[in-house]
Amino acid sequence: MAEQGNNEKAFAFGKENYIICIIGILCILGGFILMAGGGSDDPNMFSKEIFSTQRITVAPIVVLLGFALEIIGIMYRPKA
Repeated sequence: MAEQGNNEKAFAFGKENYIICIIGILCILGGFILMAGGGSDDPNMFSKEIFSTQRITVAPIVVLLGFALEIIGIMYRPKA
């Protein structure tokens, strides 16, 4: 027997959840962009640029912030 009444299909997440998840994805992508580069064009030359603070400290923090925002975006329950 089919249920009579509430046949509305609801989305799993609200608008706020999607906004938080999109911001998290952008943070993750930004962190990976910050990690990019620093290599040498000549394979026989060593570049100390790969050990910059941006690549070693800032970029991983930005990526972890993005993953934290993804978790928050999934777990966030809007006010009723």
